[in-house]
Order: sequence, then structure tokens, then C-alpha cells
Amino acid sequence: HVQLVESGGGSVQAGGSLKLPCEASRNTYFDYCMGWFRQSPGKEREAVAAIDEDGKITYADSVLGRFTASRDNGLYLQMDNLKPEDTATYYCAANWYFASAMETLGVMNPNSYKWWGQGTQVTVS
Repeated sequence: HVQLVESGGGSVQAGGSLKLPCEASRNTYFDYCMGWFRQSPGKEREAVAAIDEDGKITYADSVLGRFTASRDNGLYLQMDNLKPEDTATYYCAANWYFASAMETLGVMNPNSYKWWGQGTQVTVS
């Protein structure tokens, strides 16, 4: 079991920056894939960035070049040049890399993940 806690959300103006940390209750550096997802009212949860067990990072096209994901024990998301369309609740997620869902669906699919944080709100105006 992994508990995940996001923080760092807030309100910023367009063009600004935020960094979201996600703290994990256990060492997730090995054996886990981790990802950042976001959801706006009325929309489906979408992938932002994900890191596999080898450290390979995948980004959504909409954030490529603006967001940077990194990990140590937890997970981080550096968000630069924020746009109003980035407004959403951001969630951290984790699952074993060898989980059948992860192997089948891949790191950018929310259904691949077993553990989720409570989310942190990001508002860009």
C-alpha cells in the first residue's frame, strides 16, 4: 500500500510557474511507475507526465517543453509558462511496474494506476 500526498497548488497568472511535490509513504524509486494526471470539471482525467521504472519520462503533447517531471522517493512536477487551460486538479499516482494493468495499458493511462493522492488545485488566470 502506498499513500500519496500532493501539495504546491495555488493560483497564478498566465506565464507563471508552480512546482508540485508528491510525497510517498514508502520508497517508490524502484519497482514503481509514477504519474501526474489532471482533471477539470466536466472533463475526463488526463495524463500530464509519467515516469517508468527505468526513469523514462513521457509527457502529454500539451505540456511538452513547459512541464518537467522528476522523482527521488516522491514525484515532482515543475510547471512553467502556465496557461489558463492548465487549470485543473492535479493528481499523483503510482503502481508497480509489473502490475498487469500497467503492462497492458502503459504509463499514460489512468487505469494503470492503483494508488492516488487526494489532488491539489491549480488555477491559472
